[in-house]
Parts: sequence; C-alpha cells; structure tokens
Amino acid sequence: MTVAHALLGLLESGPRHGYDLKRSYDDRFGQDRPLHYGQVYSTLARLLKNGLVEVEAEPGAGPDRKKYAITDAGVSDVAGWLAEPEKPEPYLQSTLYTKVVLALLTGYDANDVLDAQRSEHLRLMRELTRRRDGGDLADQLVCDHALFHLEADLRWLELTAARIQQLATHVRA
Repeated sequence: MTVAHALLGLLESGPRHGYDLKRSYDDRFGQDRPLHYGQVYSTLARLLKNGLVEVEAEPGAGPDRKKYAITDAGVSDVAGWLAEPEKPEPYLQSTLYTKVVLALLTGYDANDVLDAQRSEHLRLMRELTRRRDGGDLADQLVCDHALFHLEADLRWLELTAARIQQLATHVRA
C-alpha cells in the first residue's frame, strides 16, 4: 500500500488537516507502523505539487493550519489505484530457500535452519492469534492475512524437510 493513495482515499470523505490524516491513517492502517508527521507532510506536499490535492483556505487560520482537499485528479488517481489488482508475490527466490541451499553447500545442518525457522513462525503465529482473538474486525482481518501466509510458509518448511536429501544431492551435483 502506498501512503499517498491511503491519504488520498482518506481525503475523499472530506478536507482534513495533516494531523487528522495522520491520526486516521494510524487508526486504520498503522497499528504496527504509524506514520511520522514528516512523512505525512512530505507526501501531502508531493500530492499538492502533482495536483492531486489542494489547500483549502480557512478563515482566520495561521499559515501552519492548512486543510487539504482531494482534487478531481486525485479522485481519479485513487479510483485507478483501487481498480488495479496488486501483483501477487510468488516469493520464487526467498531468503529462506537461499539459507537452506547455502547450509547444504557449506556443511551446516539444513534441518537446523528449517527447525529454527519453524520455531520462529510458530512463535509469531501464536502472537498473531492472540492479537486477532483480542482485536477488532480490522485486526482480525489483518492478522488472518498474515497467519495464512505463515501457514503456507510452514507447509513449505515441512515439504523441504521431507525432501532435504534430494535437495542436498541436487545442489551438490
């Protein structure tokens, strides 16, 4: 997700100050990584320069009290972004695969690499399950998404462990 598109989407409900946008972003999307104010204002400056937002005048407000509004071009940009599917990430050359192959090539125990990774995945899955079970609907959906990816990784870990001798023969050939 791009911060720019998220801020534009939030502006579709009406003009807002930068600090209101930051708060809305953090409440909806930033539980694990809240935005810094500098990032909000630098993104708004870029959106302003590109004609996707405009500054609304506020009677009696000082220069630091800018209210941003989305332009028609900004609305079109958000609509185009929402309509475009995200590219699925197939992870065809993952760091974990590289570690397993290098362990086999260098004489380390690849099963130890797989076991350590399995333990870390299970630890994170327990943490995400607790967060999901105690969270609101947004937390539940975000955690389920992450859990499904971790489950796929675990399936790969098990499959690789079952084929480790074949892989060792293949990479040493």
